[in-house]
Amino acid sequence: MPRPTARKKGPNKGRKPGFPWIRASLAVVLLAGLAGLFWSRGRLGLAGAVGSSIGSRAQTVPSRTTNSGGSALPTGSPSGPADPKEARPSSLVRVATNRLQRIPRADPTEPFEPRNVTNLLEAQIVLAGLGISAGPIDGNGGAQSAAALRAYQMQHGLEQTGWLDRPTREALRLAARPWTTFTVTSEDLARLAPIPSTWLGKSQSSALGHETLLELVAERTQSHPALVRRLNLDFDWDKARSGDVLTVANPQPVSARRPALVRVSLSGRHLRAFDASGNLLVHFPCSIARKVDKRPVGDLHVAVAVADPEYTFDPEVFPESAEARSLGRKLRLPPGPNNPVGTAWIGLDRPGYGIHGTPKPEDVGRTESHGCFRLANWNADLLRRMAWVGLPIRVEP
Repeated sequence: MPRPTARKKGPNKGRKPGFPWIRASLAVVLLAGLAGLFWSRGRLGLAGAVGSSIGSRAQTVPSRTTNSGGSALPTGSPSGPADPKEARPSSLVRVATNRLQRIPRADPTEPFEPRNVTNLLEAQIVLAGLGISAGPIDGNGGAQSAAALRAYQMQHGLEQTGWLDRPTREALRLAARPWTTFTVTSEDLARLAPIPSTWLGKSQSSALGHETLLELVAERTQSHPALVRRLNLDFDWDKARSGDVLTVANPQPVSARRPALVRVSLSGRHLRAFDASGNLLVHFPCSIARKVDKRPVGDLHVAVAVADPEYTFDPEVFPESAEARSLGRKLRLPPGPNNPVGTAWIGLDRPGYGIHGTPKPEDVGRTESHGCFRLANWNADLLRRMAWVGLPIRVEP
């Protein structure tokens, strides 16, 4: 039987060594974590923020792809090159505290109490209903979201930080629930049709509508296709039927108010309209010409505003195109959201220049045109309804 070990006697007799140090260390870590949490919530107002942070210095580096614009044609006859294939979007949207979460299906029958926004995704939805677009609603931070927040902050006399800070969150209120339902109809499905890849094929189509239901739903709700997918994870887009119900973003409709001046910022890549008192009415991301000599700095004026325009393909504008060289003649393309100038054409008093929509709203502000100013279809259509012949358009560096 082993002999018991004698316990040392001394000042620490009966105490378990090391425990005070462990308790003290845990307390310090806990206090530091709580201090950091309260500092970040109060200092930046980012509790529940969506996606990446938005800084006032955030910038977007545009690609060199050219995907639309104007040519030297009469003001009322838009023309320009086709859009490139859409870049494959991310299928995930970060919702609340940077964790990927399932968004519950909307229930329009549930009561809703107006409240302040809690994250960037909700902020984008509210801003879209105020005519201040951050691009397709996606919940992700970036230069366009920062520009939209600065526009709202300028409009409301807040510090123009470009962040969803506490004062901005307290000013932005959800008057309606951020999510609603979209019911697929037989008319929606009947409108879907593939878009030919060639100019000749496009000209022989009866219309250039939406190709897919996802594209249709995204455009009608001013959303990125990735967000629409994220809101409907279990939906089979290849087997859609009439009566299917989807969850979608719920931006409120914007009234078309009469502007006194439209300003296009080439460096900021945005378009803003103001009333006679200088109050901001709308703010939209905008694509500009790739070549500097195609950017008409100075004062222009609206000459015509057309809904659902046709499009003239002029092969002389595209000498680099083998199809254009072989055609040797102009083509008329039918209207539709996949028309190269989208669903609206606002012709300016400089031949071949205008403000118009695009088949690829995700690319607006990121790719460049041949000379025209390109907006998302929903923003171009709102500006068309606001425009009047003679409306000053000031293009600034």
